[in-house]
Amino acid sequence: MAGRGRGRRGHGGGGHDDDDHPDERWMASYMDMITVLMCMFLVLFAMSQVDQQKFIALKDSLATGFGQVQKQKVDTASGTVVKPDEVTKKDGKGYALSKSDAEHSSAASGTANSNADGTSADPSAVAVPAAAPSPNTAVAKASKADVEAAKKELDDLKAIEAAIKKNLTAEGKTANVQFDLDARGLTVRLVGSETYFATNSADLSDEARGVMDAIAPVLKSSGHDISVEGHADQRNSTAPYATNWELSAARATGVLRDLVERGGLPADHVQSVGFGSSRPLSKGSTDADLALNRRVDIVVLSNQDQDVSALMPAIAAAQDAAHRGETAGTTAPTTAEGDG
Repeated sequence: MAGRGRGRRGHGGGGHDDDDHPDERWMASYMDMITVLMCMFLVLFAMSQVDQQKFIALKDSLATGFGQVQKQKVDTASGTVVKPDEVTKKDGKGYALSKSDAEHSSAASGTANSNADGTSADPSAVAVPAAAPSPNTAVAKASKADVEAAKKELDDLKAIEAAIKKNLTAEGKTANVQFDLDARGLTVRLVGSETYFATNSADLSDEARGVMDAIAPVLKSSGHDISVEGHADQRNSTAPYATNWELSAARATGVLRDLVERGGLPADHVQSVGFGSSRPLSKGSTDADLALNRRVDIVVLSNQDQDVSALMPAIAAAQDAAHRGETAGTTAPTTAEGDG
C-alpha cells in the first residue's frame, strides 16, 4: 500500500511539473509577427519623411528641362535637356509671343534668377513656356566647342556636296539634282520622277543609274549614315501600287538597293523611308509643282548630336553672306575704275 501511495504521489508530482512548464512554441510565431509589424511601421515612418531640399532640386530640374521659367532657385545642372523650341508650337498659336516671353528663355536655361522685365520672381506665379530663340541667337549662346564642331561638320558636308557635284558635272547629269543643307545634314534631291523611274514603276532608268554612279562613290567613303526618302505628288497612284505610300516606299527602296548592291554602300549605314504625298515641297498643282513633289531625297545625316547640328544652318547662312560680301567688294573697284 505504501508503495502504491508513493507511486501515485510520484505520478501526481510529474503532472504538477507539466502544469508549471506549459508548451511555449507559440511564442516564436508571435514574436515573428511582432517583428514584421515593427518593420512595416518603420518603413511607413521612413516614407513619410520627405527631404525638402531634394524635392525642390527635383522640381527645379524638371522645370528647367521643359523650358519653363524658374521662380525659385534655378537649376544650373549640365546635361541634355528639352529645348523650349521643342515644346512650343512653331506658329506660336496658343502661346504669348511677347518680348518678355522671348527673354524668358535665358531664365529657363539657368542664366538668370529673375523675370524678363527685371523684377523679382514671384513664387506664386505660373511658369510660361519660353519662345524659341532665333538661329543667330542660338549660335551666340552656344559654347565655343559646339560652334567649332558645327563648323567642322558643315565643312565636311560641303566637301561631300562639292565631290558629288564634280562627279555629276563630269557625267553631264546635273539637270535634275538639287542640294540642300539643313540641321539634319546634306540632302541630295532627285527631282522629277520621270527622269529616274517609268510611270508607276520603282525600277531605275538608265539616267538614274548614271546619277547613282556619280553619287555612290562619294557616299561610300563619307563615313555618314544615309537615309533614302521617297516622295510622291498629290495625285492618286495606280496599279500595281495601291497608294502613294507603296509607290514612294518602293522607289526609295529601289534607290537604296542600287546604292548598296552596285555602289557598295555598307548596308548597316543606310535606310529607306516612304512618305507618300505627306511632305510636298510645293502646294501648287502645276506640272512643275507636281514634278518637284515627285522626288527621292538622299540625306547624308549629320554625325553630330542635335544641339550641334542645329547650329549648322545659321553658320552656313553667315558664311554665304560673308562670301557674297567679299565678292561684291572685289568687283566694286573694277566698276569704279571703268567709270573713271
